[in-house]
Amino acid sequence: MKLQLSDIEALAWDKQAGLIPAIVQHAVSGSVLMLAYMNRDALRATLERGRAVFYSRSRQQLWEKGQSSGHTLRVTAICKDCDSDTLLVSALPDGPACHLGTASCFGNEAASEGEKLAFLAQLEAIIGERIAGSPDGSYTAALYAKGPGHMAQKVGEEGLEVALAAVSEGNERLTSEAADLLFHLLVLLRSRGLGIRAVADELQARHASRSNAAP
Repeated sequence: MKLQLSDIEALAWDKQAGLIPAIVQHAVSGSVLMLAYMNRDALRATLERGRAVFYSRSRQQLWEKGQSSGHTLRVTAICKDCDSDTLLVSALPDGPACHLGTASCFGNEAASEGEKLAFLAQLEAIIGERIAGSPDGSYTAALYAKGPGHMAQKVGEEGLEVALAAVSEGNERLTSEAADLLFHLLVLLRSRGLGIRAVADELQARHASRSNAAP
């Protein structure tokens, strides 16, 4: 359930003396960025500003993440847990989430396979930026400008390279060719207003259909 201002008083504030732990999760990759605490005022400020505001237990005052560094957390949603005593904050970080300069307070390395795969969503965003900005020397922008026919041709060429690498090359070469294919496929999907999420949804739907089929 996504929290609204009207939901604030329904939370279990009395369990921890008016404070509730807030786990901050990257809205795209799903990686855990940090853990902080909120009181009523911090949660209200977060919902109103759309940026993460916490309560500092050491300073005993509110603090907005990135107020001094500029590395804010743009909040996309806040959910409570089943006991109403913990918050899950989905956010888009504008810079490192940790004051030590790392992507999260738990280091830079992805903690799960899911986080590593989520890079595809980040790559889609980068592709979108290259297309929109058309910077000089951008292969992505040049590829997109040549139109769907050329993009489709490149996907076909890269698909053939993958097949050839699979039967005559080592794993490193196969991985490299597969990466080329996936990149060109993402650009082609972008030209049709689609993304990797649409492909994942289709695969998930197929799996569900077959799982529910009568034996």
